[in-house]
Amino acid sequence: MITIEQLNTNFGIPDKVNFFSGKGGLLFVEVNTKNAKAQISLYGAQLLSFIPQGQQDIIWMSEKSLFEEGKAIRGGIPLCFPWFGPHATDKARPQHGFARLLYWEVKEIRETTDEMITVELCLRQSESSLAMWPFHFNAVVQFTIGRSLEVKLTVNNTGTETFEYSDALHTYFNISSIDTIGIEGLQNATYYDGFGMNLKTQHPAVLYFNTETNRRYVNTTASCIIHDKDRNRKIIVEKAGSNVTVVWNPGEDVTKTIGDMQPNGYETFVCVEPANAYPGIDMITLQPGQSHCLSTIIKTEM
Repeated sequence: MITIEQLNTNFGIPDKVNFFSGKGGLLFVEVNTKNAKAQISLYGAQLLSFIPQGQQDIIWMSEKSLFEEGKAIRGGIPLCFPWFGPHATDKARPQHGFARLLYWEVKEIRETTDEMITVELCLRQSESSLAMWPFHFNAVVQFTIGRSLEVKLTVNNTGTETFEYSDALHTYFNISSIDTIGIEGLQNATYYDGFGMNLKTQHPAVLYFNTETNRRYVNTTASCIIHDKDRNRKIIVEKAGSNVTVVWNPGEDVTKTIGDMQPNGYETFVCVEPANAYPGIDMITLQPGQSHCLSTIIKTEM
């Protein structure tokens, strides 16, 4: 594996981009721009922090998150690929796919302006991935850090067989309290509860929370706004390349069953994520040479 010294020599930018070894001995990159700073784990290509200047972190991390190879990191923006949720036929395979459980290679880091830096990481098929999913691919995740945060996950079919996959940018947002926030943008959208099969419709303009919530809104490309009045800010979540929006908060009882989350962890986060998750609705089919991009842009208004 490439060393910290090699990473900083090849890709570091003095006072702006720095690689280091952190919790669990995992490798991280820290990015500082004029308007924000961010931290990304090379293990899983997972963004862990995005702090606009003068604000609290937009991204939530569990205090009990495991930083251990072979285990998922709880919080941040995990990349779900090439399946979402449990594997369709083999429950022994990792939840949400293998992308968040492997080291990604640094492809490029570039300073677009003095206000914006882009980090590109890539993952290709390997012996371990082929054992779980027998296809050749090249996946590139691109993080652009500036006044806003843009995340793009592009998957290219580099093999000779057509394949189908699902993916998600499973974003944990840091909020003041699940009891007081509301999410706008999903009025009249239809959704499934969890992995249920009965479609429901959200009629209110704003979604509020008073229990476990696990909704998968289908056939929607709308942006969402998280209203956090206690912090006097709105978090705007835009997306592209996705027809499903997942909104999740485990509530008190389910949180007790999650080993890498503190008992009250559910109180201070909500997940709002672009996804492609349902056979026959929006799973992605790529013929050889084709590619697809799933993206989100996250920004705040005070």
